[in-house]
Amino acid sequence: MIALRATLELHTAFGTPLSGDTLFGQLCWTAREQLGNDQLTLLLEGYTAGRPWLVVSDGFPEGFVPKPTVPAARANELTGTGVASAQQRKAEKAKHWIPLAETAATLSQLLAAAVNDKRAFGDQPVEAPQPHNTLNRLTGSTGEGEFAPYTQPQIFFAGGQRMDIHCVLDETRLSVETLLSLLQAIGSHGFGRDASIGLGKFSVESLTVYTFAKHTQADAYLTLSPCAPQGLGFNGVQSYWRVLTRFGRHGNVHGISEKPFKNPVLLAATGAVFVPQALYTPRLFIGQGLGGKGLLSKIEPDTVHQGYAPVVCIKIGA
Repeated sequence: MIALRATLELHTAFGTPLSGDTLFGQLCWTAREQLGNDQLTLLLEGYTAGRPWLVVSDGFPEGFVPKPTVPAARANELTGTGVASAQQRKAEKAKHWIPLAETAATLSQLLAAAVNDKRAFGDQPVEAPQPHNTLNRLTGSTGEGEFAPYTQPQIFFAGGQRMDIHCVLDETRLSVETLLSLLQAIGSHGFGRDASIGLGKFSVESLTVYTFAKHTQADAYLTLSPCAPQGLGFNGVQSYWRVLTRFGRHGNVHGISEKPFKNPVLLAATGAVFVPQALYTPRLFIGQGLGGKGLLSKIEPDTVHQGYAPVVCIKIGA
């Protein structure tokens, strides 16, 4: 498998955050439309048995990866800052990103190098409600019930904002060129919610082989998307993560069916730090594929969910 870095240029607001597991689902639907259902079935063979054809990260500001998830008290201990003031704690909490140039540093150095949204994005993204109206054709106006005005949140980015997506691809099952065409198709149609009314549009500026700089004595993994680490031999005492419950919903034709919702799954949120219980080995991704056999969906028994995550190999100790 090879590690790739895709750089996207965003053209519109987004209705759905650019999350790796959501993007993977849309890539599967796009593969089904462009390559056929039989080809998608081949790609998904072994997905829940540790053999993914593709693992996709969240979208990050160009040149950055997420800050490791570490409790504030432990972060202060690692960085030697001691007891911070309320203003300092607020400033540290706003730092979400690590420059790619720093990934070979130790965990304490990574935390010290973290920057806030304004430094990473330039112009900070804004989430704001967007009003919507549905007109009653009989009265020519809004009303109550299904015709009542409502709002939906949208994420607005600066013009020309670029974001990185890191992928791990099994090039023996799908070519880099085909993956590029799938990403381009999603960018043209739109990613996530309300793509049909213009949200989630982007273009793919580049898709190239990319290797993270890593510490020569790396001993842990920093995850770049939500993942399912349960039962995979990680040290629960030395690892750090936030719990994320994903209440999934089908896309494409199943999204407008009578059963559009999937069973919820429990994940570790992006930015988790996992230390193996046994011997550490360098890896491109960790986690496991979820679903299949009707475990996630009643309307589509073969439905799977990306419980894998691309990783940066980092050094916990000094």
